[in-house]
Amino acid sequence: MSISSILKLFTPKDKVFYSLFEEVAGTVAKMGRLMKDVVNETDFDKRAALIARMEDLEHVNDDLTHKIFTELGRNFITPFDREDIHYLASSLDDICDYIFASAKKINFYRVNPNDPGIQKMADLIDQGADQIRNAVLELRNMKNMRQMTDALVKVNSIENQADDIFDLSIDRLFETEPDAKEVIKKREIYQVMEIVTDKCEDAANVIESIIIKYA
Repeated sequence: MSISSILKLFTPKDKVFYSLFEEVAGTVAKMGRLMKDVVNETDFDKRAALIARMEDLEHVNDDLTHKIFTELGRNFITPFDREDIHYLASSLDDICDYIFASAKKINFYRVNPNDPGIQKMADLIDQGADQIRNAVLELRNMKNMRQMTDALVKVNSIENQADDIFDLSIDRLFETEPDAKEVIKKREIYQVMEIVTDKCEDAANVIESIIIKYA
């Protein structure tokens, strides 16, 4: 084996990992926007079509995440810690999984999404997903540190807002909803939507860890 061939084995595949993460982050943001579309659509069948599009994106993300793990096993040297790559890929995948789960439950339970808690949660999910994309896009060069840290701070703020919205929505639900079945359905939807913002915060924490180590 030539020296150049040997050197290639030890060359970090930065472009591969960064490109894959950027694609995943783009999918996360698209799913966040679709979540808002889902809760703003009053027609059940049209909402189902949006959820089907979201499912397609979730499958795309699964494939991208698998590629990241494959590259992780294939490359000896990586742009940052292997465990951070694994944690970031997993946390981004979790965001997509829970966004899809939230949307799916709305139609599965035949809940009217024209609900203040659901509407506000969807808006926060969209914001959180967009900020995660902004932070991931800066990982490749880490030059715009202010932009990255601002995005991460916003994600943490969004998660705190989601906690408050969850508490207020549960309180309102028990006070105003006479149907016990509706209480159970909506409570579960609130919970899953709130978990999305938790997962965004998890991803933000991984990105912050990478910044501390490599910036």
